[in-house]
Amino acid sequence: MDIPDLNIFMMCKSMNKSAIREMPEGFHIRNCRKSELEIWKAIHFDDFETSKKYHEFMTNYYNEVYAGKGNLFFEKCLFACDKAGKPIGTCFIWKAYNRINTLHWFKVVKQHEGRGIGRALLSRVMTQVKEVEYPIYLHTQPSSFRAIKLYSDFGFTLLSDPVIGYRKNDLEESLPILEKYMPKEGYDNLQINNAPEVFLEVVRTSEINQF
Repeated sequence: MDIPDLNIFMMCKSMNKSAIREMPEGFHIRNCRKSELEIWKAIHFDDFETSKKYHEFMTNYYNEVYAGKGNLFFEKCLFACDKAGKPIGTCFIWKAYNRINTLHWFKVVKQHEGRGIGRALLSRVMTQVKEVEYPIYLHTQPSSFRAIKLYSDFGFTLLSDPVIGYRKNDLEESLPILEKYMPKEGYDNLQINNAPEVFLEVVRTSEINQF
């Protein structure tokens, strides 16, 4: 499956509570420990060679976006774990640009996909945010079409603005890819909106992509 690495942006103004699920039996959620930072950097990639290739990128991203906030990363970053306590998924909410709530680094390792772990992890993360603190924003790619369906279930809509911050929004190029790979019902349920002007102003305040 050769899907180009394009930018997609989404926004959730209000969570669809009917999407919430509990973690399947035998799995649990806990915080990422300081000793597990290297695990977090690697968990987003499906094989060792790819994680090794992107290790410097992940280190630089951590240093640019999270390290200056002290222990806040470890207070926010969650792991979904198996019975043995091994991390098999991750996700968290981060106050990007010190202004907007954003969903960061949602991932379930490939061998555990399809078990409801991602939905339960996203349920935990989304319910941590008070209703008055919405919207929540995220950045993703068309290769994450399964996650995009899940985001849509929770109330996320696609953003149509041509430029967001200092990145081109590749929605037009991405839609045919999503239509090809997503189930028809999931694709047909996707909604598209313009981003609030205040959000567009905030993401232009830094050239560092904080989500």
